Amino acid sequence: MKSREVRVRSIQVNALAGRKKSYTVRWVVAAEPKSRTFGTRALADNFRSDLMQAANRGEAFDADSGLPDSMVKPEESVSWFGFVRRYIDMKWPGAAAKSRESTTDALATVTAALVRDVPGQPDPALLRRALREYEFPPAARKLDRPADIAAALRWLDKASQPLTALAEAAVVRPALDVLGLRMDGRASAASTTRRRRSVFYNVLQYAVELELLDFNPVDKLRVRSARRKVVAEVDRRVVVNVGQARELLTAVTYVGQRGKTGRRGERLQAFYACLYFAALRPSEALGLRERDCHLPKTGWGMLTVEKSRPAAGKRYTDSGEVHDDRGLKHRGETEAREVPIPPELVAILRGHVERFGVGADGRLFLSERGNVVASSTYSRVWEEARILSLPPDRAASPLAGRPYDLRHAGVSLWLNAGLPAPEVAERAGHSVDVLLKVYAKCIDGDRSRMNERIEAALSA
Repeated sequence: MKSREVRVRSIQVNALAGRKKSYTVRWVVAAEPKSRTFGTRALADNFRSDLMQAANRGEAFDADSGLPDSMVKPEESVSWFGFVRRYIDMKWPGAAAKSRESTTDALATVTAALVRDVPGQPDPALLRRALREYEFPPAARKLDRPADIAAALRWLDKASQPLTALAEAAVVRPALDVLGLRMDGRASAASTTRRRRSVFYNVLQYAVELELLDFNPVDKLRVRSARRKVVAEVDRRVVVNVGQARELLTAVTYVGQRGKTGRRGERLQAFYACLYFAALRPSEALGLRERDCHLPKTGWGMLTVEKSRPAAGKRYTDSGEVHDDRGLKHRGETEAREVPIPPELVAILRGHVERFGVGADGRLFLSERGNVVASSTYSRVWEEARILSLPPDRAASPLAGRPYDLRHAGVSLWLNAGLPAPEVAERAGHSVDVLLKVYAKCIDGDRSRMNERIEAALSA
C-alpha cells in the first residue's frame, strides 16, 4: 500500500552506557511509525534529508518498507525468509550436526514470528515444523511435501517481513521476546533463550556484513527485564556417592525382559559404567571402539577417547544417520585424550565384550539391531533403574536424574580424592577454568569434615 501521508521527525541519539553512540531517523507513513538507525550522525542526516526531499516532491511512500520508490534499492525486495535461507546455506557445510539443529530451531522460531498480517496464516506449530523439517535443512528441500506443509511455506513466502523492516525496533523487539518462549507460551530455559538470541544476532550481523542493513538493530535495544542466570555449576544434589553408583549399575541389569542376548539393561551396564568410572560424555561412550580400549587381565587399563556420536537427527548429519560421527568436544578432529580406568571398569568392559561382542566397526555399545544406542533408550533404562535402586524419596529427588549425572559424579569423585585440577581436567576433557567453575559446589563435599575444621579453628 502506498501513502503520501508522511511526517519526518528529528533524529534520536542513542547513548547506551558502554556502547558507541548511534543515531535513529524516525518518520511516520500513514500513521505507521518507522525508524532506521545509523552508526554516524552524517549517515543519519543524509538519510533524513533524502526522506524529506522525497516527501516534498510528493512521492508516495510504501507503507511496509516506509520508503519512497526513489529510495528503494534492489536489496529492499529481499525478505527475511529468503535471507535466512541464504544464511543457512552459508553456515551449513562447516557446522556440526548439533549446531545445525540448534540454528534451525532458533531461526524457525523467529521466522514464524517475523510476518505481516496476510490472510490465511497457518498454525505456528505447523509453520515451525515446515521450516525445521522441510525448508531449512538444504537436503530436505528435495523431499515431497504434504499439502499443509507446502501451503504454509507458500503463505510464508508472501507474508515474511522485508529484511529492511528489521531496522525498526518495533519489529525486532517482539522477535527477541518470541525467542524466549516455548510453544505453550511459557518461558524457555535461560540457556535456550540465550542460544536462540545469539543465532538471531549473528544472522543480523551477517546482513550488516553484506551491507543489507546499516546497523545491527539488537545493539540499540535495552534489555527489558533482568537476565535469567544460565546455570553452569553442577547441582551437588545430583551427585551420587560410590555406593549409590554401584547399586544403580547393578539395578540396570534387571531392566527389561530377558531375551536371547539378555535383558536390555544388561547390554547397557558397561555404557553407564564408562560414564561413572571414566567420566565420559554419553556421546563419547557411544563412539568407543574395541581398539580404543586397553583392558589387561589385572590392574588399571586405559581408554583412548577419539570419537563422539552425538544425536542430532537425520536431517542434520551429512551421512543421513541419526547420530553424527565427530571428533571430541573442544578438540581437533583427530585429537584424542587418554583416560586411565580402574580395574573395576576394566572387568566390566572385558565381560561386556565377551558376552555381547562388538559391531562391524568395532564399537562396543550397540542396540539389539546393531545400531547406535538411541538417547531415548538409555534414558528410559536409567529411569527404571533409579526406581529399582533408590528409595522413593531419593527417586523423587534430582539424585542421578540423568545418565549424564554419572559423569558429574565421576569428576567429583576425582576432585575430592585429591587429584590435581589439571589432571582431572585432562581426563574429563575440560579446561581447568571450566572444570573449577562447573564443579565448584562439588569439591570437598564432606560438610561434616569442613565443619570440624572450622570448629577447631574457632576453639583455638
